[in-house]
Amino acid sequence: MRYTCFAIIATLANLLAQRLVLSIDNNTAGFVAALGVGTLVGLAIKFYLDKYWIFFDNSKGVRTNGKQFILYSIMGIVTTLIFWGTETAFWLIWKSDILREIGAIVGLAIGYIVKYNLDRRFVFTDFSQESQK
Repeated sequence: MRYTCFAIIATLANLLAQRLVLSIDNNTAGFVAALGVGTLVGLAIKFYLDKYWIFFDNSKGVRTNGKQFILYSIMGIVTTLIFWGTETAFWLIWKSDILREIGAIVGLAIGYIVKYNLDRRFVFTDFSQESQK
C-alpha cells in the first residue's frame, strides 16, 4: 500500500514538473524537456521514499548512497523506457494532453511494478535477503 502511495506521489510530482515545462514551451523540444525534467523529479522523490520507507535501508555514507542511487537509476532506465514509450504512443496517437497524461500514468504504473522487483533484487539487497529468511 505504501509503495502504491509513493508511486502516486512521484507520478504527480513528475506530471506537475512536466506541466510546468510545457507551460513554458509546448512544442516538440518542450515535450522532450518535460519528459526529462519530470523523470528526474520523480526519480529523486521515489529514491528517497523507497530507500527509507519501502526497503527500510538505513545505510549511511556518500559512497553507499551514491552507489545505490546509481544502481537505482540504472534499474530505472528500462522502466523509464516503458513510461516514455507509453506516454509518447498516447501522444502520437491522440494528440491530446489528457490522453498523453493517461499514457504517462499507465506507463508509470507498469514501470513501477517492474522497478520494485528490480530494486528489491539488485539495489536494496539487504532488504531482499532479510525478506527471504
